[in-house]
Amino acid sequence: MNERILMRTGEALVAGGPPGTAAEPEIIIGELDGPVGTAIATLTGDQVKGHTRVFAILNTDIQVRPVTLMVSKVTVTNSHYTNILMGTVQAAIANGVLDAVRAGDIPKEKANDLGIIVSVWLNPSVAKDENLDHQILFDIHRKATAMAIHKAMNNQPDIDWLLENQEKIIHKYFQMGLDGKLKPPKT
Repeated sequence: MNERILMRTGEALVAGGPPGTAAEPEIIIGELDGPVGTAIATLTGDQVKGHTRVFAILNTDIQVRPVTLMVSKVTVTNSHYTNILMGTVQAAIANGVLDAVRAGDIPKEKANDLGIIVSVWLNPSVAKDENLDHQILFDIHRKATAMAIHKAMNNQPDIDWLLENQEKIIHKYFQMGLDGKLKPPKT
């Protein structure tokens, strides 16, 4: 692939596991010599308490390619939460990136030229779950990362699908009442 990938965006929601294990990454992918590279450098050098940005790694001292920067959507104040985010979820995201390369969504020959920013959702309830299944949490975040990358690199959903389905799609929380229960749509 010789085409420049200036900037692509994608998101995914993967749920179905125990409470608190759902993943909803939002990603930006682009060339390191463009706006995505500038954003990665800026975010890495401009750390903010409670929203530390870290590279996705398979394990200490093994960073993935394309370089992937994790940014938490949740203000991190709990060390147990931090250990889960910077352990299980960090490794899951790194594996999801490599899965996307293996699947061909990210061209292998562009692995050193692209950068990824992943905005990570990790439910704060995991810090209180004494029986948290780290394998399920890992699997869900890995799958969601690869899915978000796939959608970004394939421009999904495309504009035709969005226009055709606009009136059929109701945001889940748009219909949610204050009690947290889904309300039926008004007809």
